[in-house]
Amino acid sequence: MAKNTICVWYDKDAEVAARFYAATFPDSAVGAVIRAPGDYPDGKQGDVLVVEFTVAGIPCIGLNGGPVFKHNEAFSFQIATDDQEETDRYWNAIVGNGGQESECGWCKDKWGVSWQITPRVLSEALAVGGGQAKRAFDAMMTMRKIDVAAIEAARRG
Repeated sequence: MAKNTICVWYDKDAEVAARFYAATFPDSAVGAVIRAPGDYPDGKQGDVLVVEFTVAGIPCIGLNGGPVFKHNEAFSFQIATDDQEETDRYWNAIVGNGGQESECGWCKDKWGVSWQITPRVLSEALAVGGGQAKRAFDAMMTMRKIDVAAIEAARRG
């Protein structure tokens, strides 16, 4: 296990979520699936309790902790994309699998975990600053899924 691992709380679907992420994003995989050695408040002995997984190179564990805690936008995975095709692929995978769209490149998967599908061209424009950043930012503020061509056009002015 890595020294620092992100722990993501699920009601009961940590393994299903981890397998979806592994099938969707490169450099992702499911590792150990650990079953509960005894009954616990929201599960029984033998139920999947913890799933070790990697999302785009980041080590995580999924904890089936029950319905007490819900996800919100205070935590998100941010996936940098190289072009519109890659942006569309990840966005459509998440939203098309029971997720929901949000604003400015954000969406949620069917388990409520937030994702930012962020084309590099947008991050680069914001890092440059000045008028280019302002134009790209203003364009982004009107979008749900990021439109790479529109961001590139905004950068050029």
